[in-house]
Amino acid sequence: MKIGIFATFMSPIATPDMITEFARQIEQMGIDSLWMGEHVVLFDKMVNPYPGSRDGKIPVPEGGGMLDTISTFSFLAGCTKNLRFGTGITLLPQRNPVYTAKEFATLDWLSSGRIDFGVGVGWCKEEVEACGYTFENRGARCDEFLDVLQELWTEPLAEYSGKHFNLPACRMDPKPVQAGGIPVIIGGHTAAGFNRAAKYGDGWYGFQLNLEQTRAMQVQLSQALEKQDRKLQDIEFIITPPYQLSEDAVLAYQDLGVDRLILHLGSQKPDKIQNRLEEIGNLMTRL
Repeated sequence: MKIGIFATFMSPIATPDMITEFARQIEQMGIDSLWMGEHVVLFDKMVNPYPGSRDGKIPVPEGGGMLDTISTFSFLAGCTKNLRFGTGITLLPQRNPVYTAKEFATLDWLSSGRIDFGVGVGWCKEEVEACGYTFENRGARCDEFLDVLQELWTEPLAEYSGKHFNLPACRMDPKPVQAGGIPVIIGGHTAAGFNRAAKYGDGWYGFQLNLEQTRAMQVQLSQALEKQDRKLQDIEFIITPPYQLSEDAVLAYQDLGVDRLILHLGSQKPDKIQNRLEEIGNLMTRL
């Protein structure tokens, strides 16, 4: 089982020097991958509360915000050699699929194939609408956008006609370095998310799941995969567990068949980072 780290890099704490040193340090530790989430704009009031906090708000420093994933990964790819980068997740249905295909293909090209494309539909209605789309049909739009990306990443002459998007015959280069395009990792704990993973996914990403929840998700994902004549072993099973994690729990995730365990970094203060990396290093010695 490979170990990765999930980091919510936020300004003004996440300076260029800070994230550069962090990426180099975890690469030297043997960490497999670094994952980041995505939110382009934040709101003081939201219809749907943020599921990752008690008060329903995304915790950000005063006057700060989340760093853009593509820009940050491009920056860090230039100062690392082996560390992989994954989006956990890219909010695909609120993006332009042509630009998204170009940006990630270029990043894959420049990083020598070190990109994993984690995809989800998102939960923030206000953010989707701020990007110019409707919230209610984001799932159907996500599926079409995934088809568009695969066309652009794999076909010399790409073309697509759908309900939500049309792409005239065109050429996009460079193609991703990785054979078959960039690995698509589908996130989502709903039936729609499992079905999307079964149809499109090279992997599935479950976030903030304990062992019992992970077992339950395996069952549902397996059922969705069966409908597509696939098995759980056909895709990567990727989990971010709760922050507090014992050494025995790490081994239990491995025994469940988790391929990659993406651990929370937590606080970005220098002393907190070092303490957390020591904890993660100790956990890795058990594998």
